[in-house]
Amino acid sequence: MIDDKHAIAHNKVMIIDGATVITGSFNFTKAAEEKNAENLLIIRDMSLAKIYLSNWKQHQDHSAEF
Repeated sequence: MIDDKHAIAHNKVMIIDGATVITGSFNFTKAAEEKNAENLLIIRDMSLAKIYLSNWKQHQDHSAEF
């Protein structure tokens, strides 16, 4: 999907089981793991996960298939 409302969306977010949010600068690559100064935040909070999911769906609604 391409978010055609915004020029760039550079978010890195995982929402797991509607209860855990993983976010940060970490790119999930070998270089990010071994060479870069990255950050990764793991939050276990269902209400926050719901907010993140809602935000993602808002962007999905105005995105186009790629």
